[in-house]
Amino acid sequence: MIQRIKIGTRRGVCLLVAGMVALALRGGPVGPWDRDILYKTPRCFEAAEFATNGVTTVFYESEPYQGRATRVFAYYGLPAGASSAKKVPGIVLIHGGGGSAFVRWVKLWNSRGYAAISMDTCGAVSGNAYGHEQKGHRRHAWSGPPGWGGFDNYDDPVADQWTYHAVAAAVRGHSLLRSLPEVDASRVGLTGISWGGYLTCIVAAVDDRFAFAVPVYGCGFLGDNSTWIDRFHGMGKVNAGKWLGLWDPSVYLPHAKMPFLWVTGSNDFAYPMDSLQKSCRALKVPYTLCVRLRMPHGHGAAGENPAEILAFADSIVRGGKPLPAFTRVMRAGRTVKAAFVCNGRAVVKAELNVTKDAGKWKEKTWEALPAAVRTGPDGTGAVDALLPENGAVYYLNVVTDDGLVVSSEHEVLD
Repeated sequence: MIQRIKIGTRRGVCLLVAGMVALALRGGPVGPWDRDILYKTPRCFEAAEFATNGVTTVFYESEPYQGRATRVFAYYGLPAGASSAKKVPGIVLIHGGGGSAFVRWVKLWNSRGYAAISMDTCGAVSGNAYGHEQKGHRRHAWSGPPGWGGFDNYDDPVADQWTYHAVAAAVRGHSLLRSLPEVDASRVGLTGISWGGYLTCIVAAVDDRFAFAVPVYGCGFLGDNSTWIDRFHGMGKVNAGKWLGLWDPSVYLPHAKMPFLWVTGSNDFAYPMDSLQKSCRALKVPYTLCVRLRMPHGHGAAGENPAEILAFADSIVRGGKPLPAFTRVMRAGRTVKAAFVCNGRAVVKAELNVTKDAGKWKEKTWEALPAAVRTGPDGTGAVDALLPENGAVYYLNVVTDDGLVVSSEHEVLD
């Protein structure tokens, strides 16, 4: 029997409490935030004592916490040659667990021709040491709630919970970046790593001004499967439902209005592939997948440097070539066939990534098997592969001549 894998369809739901979903959407177009306030350029406050490496350091105003004003610490910078007459694209950078605002991340994107801002999402200042910003990471006098997740605070007022503040910090950071005269406000995207990827999923829905979104690792449907599943079980169904109904990205992803690229690894310990697939299918906009076998999880090179992120960003805001895209994947027994479009790139390789393990996603042993690939003069291509006996899960990768990877969705075999 022929099995067809639908590309970009919506399937699967998280176990959410319907009343909590309604609560999450009551305060504005998407979620409990007031976008009219978040879209205003925030007031900024001097942070010269944290000056470092040719970027601007700043505190900017954010949402009240427990009845008092808060501020967010951030670094931002511009590429050489940027001016009001020569505007540049921009990007908002959201750190993950254990992280803070990262100078090196801002400088990386400045070197690529982008204005960039990296803010702390946990009421702290960075360690102010290039490449070692987590050292000396400490909370400041104007802090909001600490990170990450806020699983113990589900009964606190919504506007005092961590995700509420972290999302607001990112949206306000975007408002600050796009207010700079050197930045083309129509060409700003965002990316985030791990918890920052989780936040990217929500921020992209709350803030429809973004041109693109790139979550790295992070996704939704955390109550279905994630590294926090035992935590949710321990909270009990009602309390877990409160948190998930307010803060799981599955609530927000259907509202996103910009194209997505998801970058992750086959064995990610925090955000497994089944929850990632549900997150992709919750979107109502185009998305691209890049799933590398055993991609390490972390800040730095692991989460910041995948070349697909820059290629995707450039394709949206600088007129670059789009990444290749799968248009169809079909399986008949052990035979897998796929069609794709090259989008002006040279696809030189295809892989069948397969595991025979049926256990936890993070513990699966994967094997990359060669697959036949051919491309035509019309810019289309095809992949043919043969599954091994006893395969449990598979997906396809196509690889370009400059090493860019694009993945199909995975299929779990009966």
